[in-house]
Amino acid sequence: MLDIKFVRENPDAVDKACASRQNAQWDRGRFFELDEERRATITEVEGLQAERNAISKRIGLLMREGRHAEAEEAKTKVAAGKGRIADLDARRGTIEQELFDLVAGIPNIPDPSVPYGRDDSDNPELRRWGVPPAFDFDVKAHWDLGPDLGMIDFDRGVKIAGSRFYVLGGMGARMERALINFMIDTHVQAGFKEWWLPVITNAATLFGTGQLPKFEEDLYRVRPDLYLIPTAEVMLTNLHRDEVLDASQLPLWYCAFTPCFREEAGSAGRDTRGIIRVHEFDKVEMVKFATPEDSMGQLESMVDEAELILQKLGLPYRVVTLCTGDLGFSARKCYDIEVWLPSYDAYKEISSCSNCWDFQARRANIRYRDAAEFKGTRFVHTLNGSGLAVGRTMAAIIENYQQADGTVTVPEALVPYMGGVERIVAE
Repeated sequence: MLDIKFVRENPDAVDKACASRQNAQWDRGRFFELDEERRATITEVEGLQAERNAISKRIGLLMREGRHAEAEEAKTKVAAGKGRIADLDARRGTIEQELFDLVAGIPNIPDPSVPYGRDDSDNPELRRWGVPPAFDFDVKAHWDLGPDLGMIDFDRGVKIAGSRFYVLGGMGARMERALINFMIDTHVQAGFKEWWLPVITNAATLFGTGQLPKFEEDLYRVRPDLYLIPTAEVMLTNLHRDEVLDASQLPLWYCAFTPCFREEAGSAGRDTRGIIRVHEFDKVEMVKFATPEDSMGQLESMVDEAELILQKLGLPYRVVTLCTGDLGFSARKCYDIEVWLPSYDAYKEISSCSNCWDFQARRANIRYRDAAEFKGTRFVHTLNGSGLAVGRTMAAIIENYQQADGTVTVPEALVPYMGGVERIVAE
């Protein structure tokens, strides 16, 4: 979340940021009403406390002088003041909670380097890698070729779980495991620490990364205060919630594989075929904790790490900068990596790498201390990125590596993880 002091001192900047995001809003009038009431409450409490202290001193003097009736009258006044102070303290707590909730609903301020735009159609392309394959035969989409090869079974997924679920069999299951291990190994070799995490989390954890309260409709709730995780970012980032790190530890590079669960309530009708947009999917996630001075450089290196996975797999892709209208709630700056999918005749997102600045750290209270540089503590900057979405990677391999005879060639880098299998044929 944003610093309440920043919001108070820069309301026009918040207005501008929300407007640039197209559909973001905040209640500026209510914010300043609450802020003024809070200040007035504090002032009144301080006045009553000063009056109480003065009267308390006078009571002692009156008692020593034997003026007991006046002393008792003063004690009655002190008691009444205590009651008023208690009422004001309770009201202050209510005001501050409402003020906190209001500010918690304001999205992050886009970085000045983020281009202005209305939606994803305005995202500027930065670079491309690889060339989309040219086929001399009629290509198949992964939702057709996957079932033909016994890799993906949509009907049984729907039967045992429901719409937008699928099962993997044979070489499909094997490739899923192979991709997860390949991605994790690549990240660990680069210096990331691997974690194994729960897939159930609590509301405080989801608030820390910005999923709650705004995106509750997209979450699977399993109990009143427990949810299935939408991404490992939630768990990795909150590992250090309410902690103070030492600057010498930074940057921290973490990665993890987890299943991810999303209701996708806001995406009805989008990508309904195949395994591009489903309710449960596997993903390898990267998270970094960095100092403010280093975080933008860490974002660039995170994008490089996600690109390396695609380069090793030989999958054509492009990198785009998200414009203000497409930027995620918690992100200050974000790059999307889009892999080429022949079935769409287009690039589709396979990774988003974001620098959230101190937005998540402020919500999760993650700080660091560097005695050599400054007194006290500062909020860390948190970053996250897919490295990669496993199902979408499999779909890209099936489509880009398909052959005229209906088989699929396994990318060379993945062959050792597939037990030496170089070609997938129908079972």
